[in-house]
Amino acid sequence: MHPVVTYLVYMVSALAMLGVFTLVYTAVTRYKEFELIREGNIAAVLSYGGALVGFSFTLCSSIAIHASYAMFLLWGLAAMLVQIVVYVGVSQAVRGMNEAIEENNIAMGGLIGSISVAAGIVNAACLT
Repeated sequence: MHPVVTYLVYMVSALAMLGVFTLVYTAVTRYKEFELIREGNIAAVLSYGGALVGFSFTLCSSIAIHASYAMFLLWGLAAMLVQIVVYVGVSQAVRGMNEAIEENNIAMGGLIGSISVAAGIVNAACLT
């Protein structure tokens, strides 16, 4: 396959996976990220943004390391699962996390976002 076609296939697929991730992640969380973000809630954007970036690290690593398109898709699904498990685990471990995000507790949003990014980096490194 021509390199431009390969690039386009991976780019379109990765963007589609980002969209699917957004749909799944926002369905799992107990608060409405985009409503909160439209209202100017910084905590919500930090939390969601961290999960999105964390997810993207694994996509990036998978594209760079694995030549197989099927493995790229498989690792993308695994990355979604990791981010959802991280959200669920942190929301169980940190009492009042969801309410703090809804109340625009920036420190809590930063914490959750940072944990999500860290999980994504570790997940991406595990692919090497």
